[in-house]
Amino acid sequence: MSSKITPNTVSPPKKVRVGVLGATGTVGQRFVTLLSEHPWFIIEALGASERSKGRKYREAVKWKQTIPLGGLAADLIVKGCTPEEFKTCQLVFSGLDADVAGDIEYAFRAANIPLFSNAKNYRRDPHVPLIVPLVNPSHFSIIPQQQSLHSPLLSKGFIVTNANCSTTGYVIPLAALEKAFGPIESVLVTTMQAISGAGYPGVPSLDILGNVVPYIGGEEEKIEWETLKILGGITDSENETDKNGAPLKTFDMHQAGGRPALRVSASCNRVPVVDGHMECVSLRFHRRPPPSPQQVREALSVFTPEIQSLGCPSSPRKAIEVFEEPDRPQPRLDVKGTHNGAGVSVGRVRQCQVLDIKFVVLSDNVSIGAATSSIINAEYAVLKGIVS
Repeated sequence: MSSKITPNTVSPPKKVRVGVLGATGTVGQRFVTLLSEHPWFIIEALGASERSKGRKYREAVKWKQTIPLGGLAADLIVKGCTPEEFKTCQLVFSGLDADVAGDIEYAFRAANIPLFSNAKNYRRDPHVPLIVPLVNPSHFSIIPQQQSLHSPLLSKGFIVTNANCSTTGYVIPLAALEKAFGPIESVLVTTMQAISGAGYPGVPSLDILGNVVPYIGGEEEKIEWETLKILGGITDSENETDKNGAPLKTFDMHQAGGRPALRVSASCNRVPVVDGHMECVSLRFHRRPPPSPQQVREALSVFTPEIQSLGCPSSPRKAIEVFEEPDRPQPRLDVKGTHNGAGVSVGRVRQCQVLDIKFVVLSDNVSIGAATSSIINAEYAVLKGIVS
């Protein structure tokens, strides 16, 4: 069975009808904010819990975005999160909490509706791509296999997930460096994560004000395995076959193709910053001698993901902004960076006396770390003809 995606050379339609699940939550509100001004996507339906169903969105939501709620979305009647109520949508975004996302997202795929999820439930699924759009859109190629396994009589339904917000930020410079200098063998990453990453109402004020919490449940494990899936390739499965006995494709977790297995060690902290995840990264390259700090700066600065050349409208003008100043980037000054937080910023690139290179990366955890990633993934799918 072929898993190759054929590029679509036809320009996308002027409007693509989309829906948002979990629309009243923190991530759902961010989806609504971004989609309200999108050049292609028009919000057709908003879904939330039973207590919000049947009310106008402006009445059901406790709006927490800096941009005022307005436009057509404000007066949409909130629907339940069932496929029947989203059947006019060409694709759906999920900002659902993980507690409820699993069964709902499964039902949307079964109903032949493409779904782009910010939830964690299907990230480990061996047939669901975990995509950071600036890094690995090639993983969309596994979607035909996912469809054949879960929707054998259909052709449109699938699930695509984006990564955890802390993984997303630092994996972008890692991908740029692997592209320029070959495999990375080891990574140590220490995060300083903003309170907005915990959602609303988030961390209690008495726990975070004037304090640092050196633990975020499940976060370190997510970073360590998600990095391997994102930076790895796709290979034949050793354990699964299709109906004809041919091996199914699966993600190689950065262990195939002659690469050394990547080892990742993460330490995660919650800090009293509203938006912006800072991460201190040290890494060791496979190649000897390793690149110099100046070579690393140059490689990061010129990194151009496929989504930029393809023309995805939400992609950043510059994927990685490299700072020369010794005290940058900083969340207060630099979190939005280029294109409203769709790229990342890197600074303090220098030699590491234990590994090879170390640097600091800053990402907007509520933009490229969440809703923006899902939206760019959907733009890519439309341009490639994966969604029609």
